[in-house]
Amino acid sequence: MTTHELPRDDARQATGTATGPSAPGTTPDISGPSAPQVSSTSHTTRVDLTGRTALVTGAAGGIGRACATRLAAAGATVRLIDIDGAALSELADLGVGEPVELDLTDLDAAEEAARGADIVVNNAGVQTVAAVQDFPPERFSLILRLMVESPFRVVRGALPHMYERGWGRIVNISSVHGLRASAYKSAYVAGKHGLEGFSKVVALEGAPHGVTSNCVNPGYVRTALVERQIAEQAEAHGIPEDRVISEVLLARTPVKRLIEPSEVAEMVAYLCSDDASFVNGASLPIDGAWSSS
Repeated sequence: MTTHELPRDDARQATGTATGPSAPGTTPDISGPSAPQVSSTSHTTRVDLTGRTALVTGAAGGIGRACATRLAAAGATVRLIDIDGAALSELADLGVGEPVELDLTDLDAAEEAARGADIVVNNAGVQTVAAVQDFPPERFSLILRLMVESPFRVVRGALPHMYERGWGRIVNISSVHGLRASAYKSAYVAGKHGLEGFSKVVALEGAPHGVTSNCVNPGYVRTALVERQIAEQAEAHGIPEDRVISEVLLARTPVKRLIEPSEVAEMVAYLCSDDASFVNGASLPIDGAWSSS
């Protein structure tokens, strides 16, 4: 049994992370149907973000949805950025934030949407699984535009306001693939490694202005993307889905379970707090010790 997803004859496309699928470069990590609870949930980290404006990309589902909900619970005014306007409206109706329907590959619009934000969570991403020689060049370019150029433009738009206020938090949802490689994911791995480097440069430049920049590095998170991957791999290998989880997805992960989006969001909330002011330029794995193996 291999320790990575094997490609099929076609290049499978998926959206997220930034760690779920659909139209290229537009959809973010998608989560399950659980309704957000903005004020009544008990959290590990006590964070007060009252008066702060947070921008979350890929907010319609998965990690992005969990982060938006968590930051709203901490008192932030949240800008919900995603191409899925219907899902954003649902979140807004639940009191989570202000919906901004936007394709983040429109780089000028991405930069403009970030103006005035105190907190940026760069989460949107897509996935394609294919061997390098079969990887569609236009898809490779799109993934880098969405997962490297767009975060650059979002941060570029937000920094002047952060510098003026002397406070800012940038959290980039990277991946264990920002620290380790897997076969058949050349664009995704390249994008996440690029995001890691960019985050560290922003950490150095932002430090004198009270701005921190960090990466959070999840392994496999329980999202619609991962559930689709499990089903596809079960069909491709002719094995039950529980074996796909343990023998394929989590082959290199000592903790044999998927990560919940709320666990990632809790780390993000901490990084946005005043208590995390000295956490800067870091890459923080949430991967069950995958990157240690």
